[in-house]
Parts: sequence; structure tokens; C-alpha cells
Amino acid sequence: MSRQRILRVVGAAAAAAVIGAAVVNAASGDESATDAHSRLNLIVPAAPGGGWDLVARESQNAFRENSIVANTQVLNVPGAGGTIGLAQTVRQEGSTNTLMTTGTVMIGAIVVNNSSHTMEDVTPIARLADDYEVVVVPNDSPYQDMDDLAAALREDTGAVAIGGGSLGGTDHLLGGMIARDVGANAEDVNYIPFPGGGEALTSLLSGTLDVGISGYNEFSDQIEAGNVRVLGVSAHERIDGIDAPTLAEQDIDAVLPNWRGVMAPPGITDEERAELTEIVTEMHDTPEWEDTLERNRWDDTFQTGEEFDTFLASEIERVTAITEELGLS
Repeated sequence: MSRQRILRVVGAAAAAAVIGAAVVNAASGDESATDAHSRLNLIVPAAPGGGWDLVARESQNAFRENSIVANTQVLNVPGAGGTIGLAQTVRQEGSTNTLMTTGTVMIGAIVVNNSSHTMEDVTPIARLADDYEVVVVPNDSPYQDMDDLAAALREDTGAVAIGGGSLGGTDHLLGGMIARDVGANAEDVNYIPFPGGGEALTSLLSGTLDVGISGYNEFSDQIEAGNVRVLGVSAHERIDGIDAPTLAEQDIDAVLPNWRGVMAPPGITDEERAELTEIVTEMHDTPEWEDTLERNRWDDTFQTGEEFDTFLASEIERVTAITEELGLS
């Protein structure tokens, strides 16, 4: 076994131990310790600093500032587009005070990584918001707009290095959708995955990448500093605070929202699911969360219960179809 493989295995085992200990500690002592209002564990299936991590930490702040939950702990379990964190959440079966952040990226990663666990193995709680992808290039890039990028993809698809998050994630899907729509072969896209948008940005600024794709917040500082330019946004219509056209405005049919939500472990009762839903709904209704939506330029698409269940089923079907069309599964 290679040293890198050993480190990955040891890291995953350590993460499992940390989460297991956190859940056991939360459940020890008197009965009230297992109450999600007393203590809530937020599993982030990604490294610190990314979109899922931001959702958890913004939620943590809203929980604390409004005394919704007495104690919250954020636990980062990165790897494989969130599927390692998904597996850890499934192992917490029956835990009534655990939530995992999730979204579009995980659905694609489940398919591409042939994950042994799927969204059907956890308990849906809420869809919180929609984030949108931006396609960016260095400020000195020869691509002045999406027409320039489209021409380059048609001429030699593999010559354009496109970077973003994990294989099968939203960034990867959007790159393939753009190539397909402009007449290039989506299966030939030269996509380079990174653990997060920060690493992709570093490669973009160093010249290793020609194009970066991620959520706006991953690139916002460098956009505002004038080091990178936004060529297009994957939204239906322009987003307030983002001075850039949508892909649709440039005749590219690649609308792809990156929704953010939370799931609970399997094996909880309807009453326990209702309590977690109530807690998340209280959080959503706080001024702190309203400020979070505005600062991060997220659309408020809050859903719970049957409405979220229906959305999730349709989203799984849609994203799975996209991965198949792009030759990723």
C-alpha cells in the first residue's frame, strides 16, 4: 500500500473516531444531553473553508446568537466529494443530535465514485439555499468572454485546463455541460479536480489552469482585487452583487444551481426528525441567517418535509442523468 494511501486510510479512521467520540459524549450523562437543543454535531463532508463548511459555521453562529442550541460542534470529514462524510453520517444511525451539510456536489460524487452509500441512506431535513457557479479566468487571459472560451473548446477541448472541486461535483458537471452545449466533446474536457476552490484558485493564478469553476465566494476576493475575471454565472438570471452575465445570456444552456442543505443520520423516528426540522427552521428564521444569505449571495430556497423530499428525488434523477450524458458514470 502506498504512503499516500496509508495516510488517507489513517485519516479516515481518525475522522471516524472523532465523530464517534463526539456522538458518544453527547449521548452520555442525563437524558437531556441527547436533546439536539442541548448539543448538536454538524458534520461537514469537506475540508474547512469550502461551501459546506461555510453553511455549517454560519448555522452554528445563528444557533448560538439566538440560543437555539446550547452547544454546537463542527466536524470536518473531507474526501471523495463528500461521500466519506456521508458514510460517517450513516454510521451514526439513530443519533438524534447530528446533522450533515450536503448538496448538489454530493449527488454527482456518489455516482462518479460508485459510493456504497447514497442520499437514500440518510434522513432529509432541509434545503437551505442555492448557490451558483462562476466561470473565471486570470485577468490576463486571452478569453474575454464565453464566446472565446467556446471557440477554444471546439478547436481543442483537451488543451483547455479547467479546474474546480471534486470529480462529479458541480464544478465538474458545469464544465462538461458548457463543453457539450458549445459543440465540444464533453468527455474530452481536461478537468483537474482539487479539494476545494482555494486550491483551484492558486493553480489558476499560477498559470497551471486556464479556467476555474466554483461558487462565487471561493473567488470573490480575487475577483474584487481584479486578479481574475468572471466570464459567466450558472444562474437563471443575474445575481445581485455579481457584475457578470449569466451563461444563458451568452446562449449557453448550462443553468446549474448548487443547493445547500442538511441531512440527519438514518434510524431516527418521525418525532426526532420533526424536532431537528424545527431547530433548523428556527435557525433559518433568524436575522443572522438572513444576513448570511445576503453576504454570500445565496438564494433563499428553504424547504422541509415532503416538499424537500420531492425536490431531492427530482434532483437525484436530474444530476444522475447529467453524469451519464457527460460520460462520467
